[in-house]
Amino acid sequence: MPNPIPGNLLTTAMAVMPHTDVDRALQMALSLDVPFWPQLPNYSYYEDMYVQAAEHFPGIVLDLEKRSLRFSMDKFAEELETTLMHFDEPEMFDISETYSAVYHRFLAMDLADRPAIRGQLEGPISFGFNILDQDERPILFDDTVRPFMLDFMARRINVQLARLRKLNPNAFMFVDEPGLQFLFSAMAGYGDLKAKGDLDHFFAQVERPRGIHLCGNPDWDFLLNLDLEVLSLDVYTNAEVFASYAKSIGKFLDRGGVIVWGIVPTGFEAFSQEEIPTLIQRLETIWTTLWGKGIDREQLISQGMISPATCCLINPDKERTVERAFAAVNQMAAALREKYLH
Repeated sequence: MPNPIPGNLLTTAMAVMPHTDVDRALQMALSLDVPFWPQLPNYSYYEDMYVQAAEHFPGIVLDLEKRSLRFSMDKFAEELETTLMHFDEPEMFDISETYSAVYHRFLAMDLADRPAIRGQLEGPISFGFNILDQDERPILFDDTVRPFMLDFMARRINVQLARLRKLNPNAFMFVDEPGLQFLFSAMAGYGDLKAKGDLDHFFAQVERPRGIHLCGNPDWDFLLNLDLEVLSLDVYTNAEVFASYAKSIGKFLDRGGVIVWGIVPTGFEAFSQEEIPTLIQRLETIWTTLWGKGIDREQLISQGMISPATCCLINPDKERTVERAFAAVNQMAAALREKYLH
């Protein structure tokens, strides 16, 4: 089956944005070729990506005033049965209007003419690693909670994808997994073999097309060998490392995978030091390295997209640099398409 995710150096971005103006954030998301619904934690704590993933999850203790998200084993035991009774209801797994100011507005739009659209959800490894129980222990390490969490998050992704597909048949999802980079640094109680088994089990339940987005530097062999249709990464920071995995990158592309090259920095200082020609040069240096190692030139271009390198919530100029980075992504992609696709 051909990959419904478009390549040809079209543009998209991560969903977490610094905006507090919902309209403005949506306008920015729609300025890219493949739009998405923004996540706006500065607008409300409900919009935090971990909080959004935690909606209806049994055992969750959410404190909006303290902006804290915790887990209670006792509460989990109390709520689990009720949750399981509603396991066939899509509403249980969707994101409500309370938890996202933007998602339902996005769903009401006419996006049929776009080459694709995208949604996202925090992935199970990062969610399980970041949510701590009453003993300050990540719920990822709990053998009762973890299998349930994998199933719960897979359903969340499938429900969102089904809704997005009604707007555009080429809808796809990013599973955001910043926590994957910690898996391989001797993380107590949960090793990479266990993670591989869990992620394989998780993705087996997630409908295609499916992909991972992360900004860190994980074990790239591990990631590129997962059964995914799209991998989105910060290549601005991890260029040399990533370019050294030519063999796995080649196999990923041969399976039809699309790589989203996150090349434009969104941090105030890094962005101010770059210009579009230098960023193009930086990306082409990686591509040239990979072509030199036998990766097919046309395949790399036709199965690639361009995006910002990371999200950024803490710039001194609030959303201004991020907006400039989105504009730079569009300009850069246009220049690259002109060069490689004409």
